[in-house]
Amino acid sequence: MGTVARRRFRRTTPLTAFVLSGGGSLGALQAGMLRALYERRIVPDMLVATSAGALNAAFVASRPQTLATADALADLWRRLRRDDIFPVRPWAVAAGMLTRRDHIVTPDRLRALIAANVEFDDLADSAIPLHVVTFDVARSEEVLLSEGPAVDALTAAASIPGVLPPVPFGERRLIDGGVVNNTPVSRALALGARRIFVLPTRAVSTPAVVYRHGGLSLGAIALPVLTARRLAPQLARYSADIVPLPAPNPLNVVAGDFSQAERLIADATAAARRRLAEALDGPSEPLRADPRFSQA
Repeated sequence: MGTVARRRFRRTTPLTAFVLSGGGSLGALQAGMLRALYERRIVPDMLVATSAGALNAAFVASRPQTLATADALADLWRRLRRDDIFPVRPWAVAAGMLTRRDHIVTPDRLRALIAANVEFDDLADSAIPLHVVTFDVARSEEVLLSEGPAVDALTAAASIPGVLPPVPFGERRLIDGGVVNNTPVSRALALGARRIFVLPTRAVSTPAVVYRHGGLSLGAIALPVLTARRLAPQLARYSADIVPLPAPNPLNVVAGDFSQAERLIADATAAARRRLAEALDGPSEPLRADPRFSQA
């Protein structure tokens, strides 16, 4: 993997963050959301993510923020199958139970997928600042990674507990950050973001499209309903411009089903276009696209 130097811009607009949730195969939704954002010339100053969202964030952080990048990510999701990451076999499950191992799948295929698609060696070298949420199983605490070996950090962020083993990272043993913070809006705010686009993988019941200046899990697959319910009250607590994008899933695709990426991407693109039209063009104090990208 090559090294990409971070670009520096003079700040003329509020710091913009994309926050990407975990959700297994439902991460395909985020490829559609990213296309809709790039169509509006909305790009992030930082990416904050966990689990599948961290893999998507690292992919786009390796490339120009363009429609071509969103389309390349979508193509990757269309080709991806469960065995490319989680080659679960009955004998492996049985062996894990009999030996009381902490995992049933080795991380080799996941690490190879990351290495093939991420173009920087260290998180600190990503062109867009990338912050990855993980969980330290030894200390029982959330850990935000902003530097360190990229393959190790991203493997840790996507290591679903019980499926993949914890990843040694210095003195820590890290797993999927979705255990504690599947949609890390709080982390984006702590890092200075004041304009946040949330890319979830589950529908979020929210009272409004944009939250303006308000009084602001066991893994993505294990507790999808809980993580979705926890996001809505998070958004209501924070003081910032926050736009949660919709995560349509009319077929009720589960997070381990990689066969429906085409439908998920198409539905997410259409829904995100509608939400952004409401948020950016609405009559009441609309959010505006980044002026740095106002020209084609």
